[in-house]
Amino acid sequence: MERTSHLPTGLVSASCAATKISAIKEMSILSARVSGAASLAWGLPSFPTPAPVREAVGKALSEDPKIGMYTLPAGLPEFREAVARDHLRRTGVPADPERHIAATAGNMEGINTLFQVLLDPGDEVVLTDPGFVSHIQQIRFHGGVPVFWPMNEARGWELDTASLDGLLGPRTKAILLVNPSNPTGRVLSEQTLRKVVAIARERAVLIILDDPYSAFVHDDPESFFSLASVGEVADLLAYFFTFSKVHAMSGWRVGYAVVPENLRDEMVKIHDMNMICTPRISQVAAIAALDGDKAHLAEFRTRLKARRDLICERLDRLTHVFSFARPQGAYYVFPRILVPTHSDIVFAHDLLRQARVTVTPGSAFGPSGAGHVRMAYCVGEDVINLAFDRMERHFGVEEA
Repeated sequence: MERTSHLPTGLVSASCAATKISAIKEMSILSARVSGAASLAWGLPSFPTPAPVREAVGKALSEDPKIGMYTLPAGLPEFREAVARDHLRRTGVPADPERHIAATAGNMEGINTLFQVLLDPGDEVVLTDPGFVSHIQQIRFHGGVPVFWPMNEARGWELDTASLDGLLGPRTKAILLVNPSNPTGRVLSEQTLRKVVAIARERAVLIILDDPYSAFVHDDPESFFSLASVGEVADLLAYFFTFSKVHAMSGWRVGYAVVPENLRDEMVKIHDMNMICTPRISQVAAIAALDGDKAHLAEFRTRLKARRDLICERLDRLTHVFSFARPQGAYYVFPRILVPTHSDIVFAHDLLRQARVTVTPGSAFGPSGAGHVRMAYCVGEDVINLAFDRMERHFGVEEA
């Protein structure tokens, strides 16, 4: 029996009605409807959560009577203390568990919470172009204006710091960086990042650093530079770490923020309003990840670098279809489409329908993403090979 709705028209807010589901999730949903599709759309690591984390949670489930209860909004004291120890170990910069650290439900929720704290309608956030699609959506949903800072594709998606000052205005609240970059795989240099700091300090602008991928730098990882490691930047840096990628804990929905003291309590009250607390069981899992054996990290790095090399090798056989800059970190490549098509959206939908291969349209990642697609190589080697075998059959292989 068909239901007739008696709800009034205009019930949904204008901001919600104007928001579409993320292109990444849209393509993943469409992919799930295609039997046997080889999906490179979603940045979901193929690795299982490491055994020591699962074992610690199993122990807590059997022995801790509070494991299913709320925590206070800022997170368990022992979680924040573990974060402070690990943050100091990784960055050399101390953070006070009571004044600077708060638990989040991953970086998506954490950064969205910060936007709720920062943004009034018309306020601006500068972000790289291409940049992460959900950041763009979040800024717009809260009435903010994303200001796109173009990356130079011809120079491997390098940022031009000379153009940054001109993007900042009286309504600019923050500069948002993801390093290594999603979707380009670019690793930002120390020189670039220090220039950003100098400009941000001069203009009194917050820097937001979204860090899902710093453990995955493929070439010369010892040279990687994180702004979180510069103590004198702490007063203007909001740093977000997620366990999703580094510890293969995407479904646990847990992360943390290290932020200036005047923002921490503001974030905690919004976090409380939205979800009361990050699940206690996820915080227990995160403590085990922070304090326990991290042997899995070397394996993750090795396998992701091998998958980077594999996907680049396969792209090199489709030079009549794509051109690309070799990614330096994270686990995405962002090739330009060379074959005739109406748009990257049409290309992605046609590829799924005709070849059963799923990629994400690049235009979702900002104006500079138009005419590109994002491919995630965090999936298994068999999925990468299957996807490219199908694309080679679909497009043909260019004769040498």
